[in-house]
Order: sequence, then C-alpha cells, then structure tokens
Amino acid sequence: MTETYDVVIAGAGPAGGQAARDLASRGYDVVVLETEEEDEFPSRSNKSTAGTFPSTMASFGIPDDVVMNFTDDVVLESPSHHYRRHQPGAVLEFADFKNWLVDEAEADGAEYWFDARVSKPITEGGEIVGVQYNGDEEVYGDIIIDATGPSAPLAKALDVCNLRRGKQAIGIEFEYEGMNIDAGGYADLTDAMMLRLDHDIAPGGYSWIFHTGADTAKVGVCYLQNESHRQNSKSGYTIDDYLQYWVDMDPRFENATRKEGIQHRGSAHIQLPDRMSTDNFMAIGDTVPTVDPLWGEGIDKCMRSGRAAAATADRVLTHSERDTSASELAVYDQLWHERVAPKVKTRLFMTEMLYRVSNDRYDELMRDILALSEDRLESVNKGDLGAIIRMMKLEDVTTLARTAKDWFRN
Repeated sequence: MTETYDVVIAGAGPAGGQAARDLASRGYDVVVLETEEEDEFPSRSNKSTAGTFPSTMASFGIPDDVVMNFTDDVVLESPSHHYRRHQPGAVLEFADFKNWLVDEAEADGAEYWFDARVSKPITEGGEIVGVQYNGDEEVYGDIIIDATGPSAPLAKALDVCNLRRGKQAIGIEFEYEGMNIDAGGYADLTDAMMLRLDHDIAPGGYSWIFHTGADTAKVGVCYLQNESHRQNSKSGYTIDDYLQYWVDMDPRFENATRKEGIQHRGSAHIQLPDRMSTDNFMAIGDTVPTVDPLWGEGIDKCMRSGRAAAATADRVLTHSERDTSASELAVYDQLWHERVAPKVKTRLFMTEMLYRVSNDRYDELMRDILALSEDRLESVNKGDLGAIIRMMKLEDVTTLARTAKDWFRN
C-alpha cells in the first residue's frame, strides 16, 4: 500500500532537517528520506566546517552541547598581513548538530527513513506527486522538497535548477592537534575562526583554520576551478596536495598531527540560483544553491532556506483547497531573496572579483580594511555597492571589466 504524506523531503542536511523540524512542529505528516544508513549517519555527509554565529544559534535554538568551541574573533589573512575583528561565533560538531536536527523533528512526529536513496520524481500530468527511492520503492506527498545538495536528482529532473560545473567549488578539511595557535609572526588564533586569501595555498579560493579548543583546529582548503585557479595553480596538484603543501610550509603546523579517521570533503555551487519551485515542489539548501558566496557560510543560509520552504508549505496546506501550484509556491522564491540571501547578486559579483586579484592586492586589501571604520566594513560585508566602489583602486578596473564581461556572457 503506497504511503502519502503532507510533505516528502529528500535529504537530512541542515536545510532538510530544519524544514522537517518546522513542519512537524506544526502538526504536518512529514517524512525525510536520507541516503545514509542510520547507524552511520552522517559519516559520508559530514561535510561542513560548521562555523556559525550567535544569530543562528538563537534563531534556531541550537544547543550548546553540539558546539566544539565558542570563538571570540574572526581573522582575515593575506600572505603578509591580517585583520582581526571581534565577532563571537561557534564551531559546531557537525555530526552532532545534524543528529540533533533529526531528534528534534522526530520528537514532533516527523519520520526519518534512512538508507533511502531518492532517484527520481514520480509525475502525473507533468507535475511531481512523489519520489522513487531504492530502485522501485515509492512514496507520495502533496509537496515534495529536494534538499539533497548538488546531486539534486529531483530538481534537475524537473528543470528547476541548473547547477553549472564551472561554478562548483570543492573543499577538503582535516582536524589537527598539536597546533601552534599563537605562532610568532601570525595572528593569535586562540578562540578564532580564520580565513586566508592566498593563491599559493588556495588558488581561486581560500583556506581556513577554525580553533576548536586547546591545541586543536579544523583546517581546510576550498577553491573554484576558475580562471584564477588556472592562472595560479601548481601543475599536477590536487586539493589534497594544496592542503599538505600548506601544512608543510606553515610553522603553525610544525608539531601538529592529523586526527585519524576525520576528514570532511564537499562541494557547493557559487552561482545565481534559477527558479526554486514549481508545481508541488521546492528546492532548498545547496540544491538551490544557498551557500554564502563570499565566505562560504552555509549552515545559517541552509536553515533559513528550510524555514522559508516550511513557511510556504504551511501557508498553502492550511488552506482548505490545498493549492500547491507553482504560482502559490512561488512565495518561497520571494522569501528566499528577501530573507535567506538578500543582495545575492552583489555578493556573487564581489566573490568573482575577489578571487581574481593577486596576492599583492590581497595584502593591500588587508591594509585598507585595517583603516576602515566598523560602519564602512559592515556596509561592504552587506553588499552595499557604494561602499564597495569606494574601496576599489585604479588597478581594480581591469579586474572589474573582466568580471563584468564574464558575468554578462554567462
């Protein structure tokens, strides 16, 4: 006998988990299909650096017991300079965080089906009405949500998203112990999250050290395989090679050892989203994509995406006629642009420009940031076009022109 739910969610990441949590708390019949087996979850999908901020912790009621370390500062590094800003944050244990989302949703009545790989949509009259999983198994729902990330089997089949290979960022992260967190000549990274712009280590991207307490840290590299990567890359280097190169040459790792069995690998697309919904269907989280393009923050954006989808589903399902047509679910697209990722176009353009400039320009940028007021910096971070233009130098005109040319061509 075929089972039917109010909402079927594919994927148990932060976006899918939050959507399930919100919908279950409102009394809807929700089922989440997750590829991984329950006793392994989330070993294969444990992909996030899991750095977040108090606003996220408070907005979603994330408990302290999934936090590895509370941080006080954010540090930006270039090859020769650094900038420190007081910005409280938290580095989560991502696996514990994802399991907490499962527990929260299940406590309110959501069902989780593990070892359930979603493969394609079930359609009637051109509209999705359910999903196939594990071969020929089926489940039906009034609303279907794809929260599977870049694999996006449902969104792709429905032509809702167009994730482009050239816009895919790849990342790798290990955890180290024995770190020299306060090495001479570098910023003190005690209770800090550090992002480094340096093409020698991450051509076309950035690297990071997130302090997780005592002498331990999460350490990683991420980049787009873009023009800047091709110009600055080392012949034959894989992303693992870049991380090892950094570890070998940076004195902060001189006595550090990598924790066995702990590694996080993932990818996300850095691009403008296409439409995010259609009849009976919404795409959320990194399926859209949703990750912040400038600094790669994903947890807050994904959870807000899940919450916006849940609010939209609640709106249409409470109506006696249950109109789940594309025109009604388009409210989700509006909420996404207003509440999840406002000014996404400006931030994407900033990102593409930032990854194209030289290491010397990164050093100059750090010096400029140090001279800016907090208000000016906040305006830049929020994507204020005027504030961004005032930070530009004459040498940036060429970069701006190249970026604009590629932007409008694509």
